[in-house]
Amino acid sequence: MAERSEAPYERFEGSTLLAQQIVSGQPYLEFLRRESMSAGTYVLDAGAEDDQQPHAQDELYHVLDGQAVLEVDGDQRPVKPGSTIFVAAGTPHRFHSIASKLSVLVVFAPPEDPAAS
Repeated sequence: MAERSEAPYERFEGSTLLAQQIVSGQPYLEFLRRESMSAGTYVLDAGAEDDQQPHAQDELYHVLDGQAVLEVDGDQRPVKPGSTIFVAAGTPHRFHSIASKLSVLVVFAPPEDPAAS
């Protein structure tokens, strides 16, 4: 049997991921990249502008903290901790009306292409 180059699992702690994201100084910090997917944390301060463009990958958001409105292809949906939203590849979307610091777990499948951002 061939030896695997990647561990069969990895464990992450939300508080550690968010601390690393803050230290990075960037709104998005990728913490996992595999052939089939990538994942990161996305953090926007209250009142911030979300200027993201549609992605070439399917995307799953899971809100960890904060409150905002997610606009997806013109549809407005309030989000709060526990909200999970799927956005298909190529669909325009953005967070707005960010009432309190928004912390989101983001999963891309296949992995996001950093060069395209």
